[in-house]
Amino acid sequence: MTTTFLLVHSPAVGPATWAPVAAALERRGHAAVVPDLTRVTSGGPPYWPRVVEAVRAAAESPHDTQHDTQHGTRPARPVVLVVHSNAGLFAPVVKEGLGDRVVACVFAEARLPPRAGLVPAAEEGFLPFLRDLAGEGEVLPRWTDWWSEADVAVLLPDPAVRAAVVAEQPRLPLAYYTQPVPVPAGWDDVRCSFLWYGPPYEEVAREAGRRGWPVRRVPGAHLHQVVDPEAVAEALLMLSRRS
Repeated sequence: MTTTFLLVHSPAVGPATWAPVAAALERRGHAAVVPDLTRVTSGGPPYWPRVVEAVRAAAESPHDTQHDTQHGTRPARPVVLVVHSNAGLFAPVVKEGLGDRVVACVFAEARLPPRAGLVPAAEEGFLPFLRDLAGEGEVLPRWTDWWSEADVAVLLPDPAVRAAVVAEQPRLPLAYYTQPVPVPAGWDDVRCSFLWYGPPYEEVAREAGRRGWPVRRVPGAHLHQVVDPEAVAEALLMLSRRS
C-alpha cells in the first residue's frame, strides 16, 4: 500500500512552509498532505487536541484513501509523520491520534519531546521574550515580526515565497506557549529520525543521535524546506525508509 507523507508545520506559521516539499514528493510519485494548523488556537486552551483533530482530518481526507474493488472499502494509507519546529512537541499526541497508521516519524529541525510525561510549549528561558512581545493583550505578533527584516530575508530569500509565508501566519495567544503538551509513553516505538539544517539545531541533532535515531543534515536556515524543497524531499525519503 502506498505511504502518505503527512507534513506538519509549526502552528506559528502555515502550510506554505511545507507546500513546496509536498509538490516535490508528489513529483516523485509519493502522496503528500499538508494539514492547516493556522486556526488551532481559536477558542481557549488546551490547544493540542485541535492540533490532533486538524492533522487527523487531513490524513482522513478522500485524497488519502484507497479503494478496494473487491470489498468496496476505502482503507487509509500508512503515514510518515513529518514535523517541523514547534510541531515536534505534538508528534506523540498526533501519532496516538492516528494509531497504527504511523510507520515512521521524521523531525525536521523540530523540538524533541521526552519519552513520556508533559512538555512545555516554550522553554522557561524563552518566556520573558514572548511576554514582552505579547504585551498587555497577551497576543503575539506574527512569527516573522519577532525578527528583523534582514533575519527574515535570510530564512525566506525569495520575495514571492516570503509574501506567501508571511500572509498566512496566525497571531498566537501567549497562552499557547504556556500550556503543557502531554506525551504518551511508547510514542517512539516506530522508526524516528532527525533532519537538521544548521545552528542552533546541532545540539538537538546530537540528542537525536544519542537516542539511536538516524540523523541527516541538509545545510541551510530554519525554513530551508521552502528554499530547497528538492533536497529536503530527498532527505525525507531517505530518513523514512524502514530498512
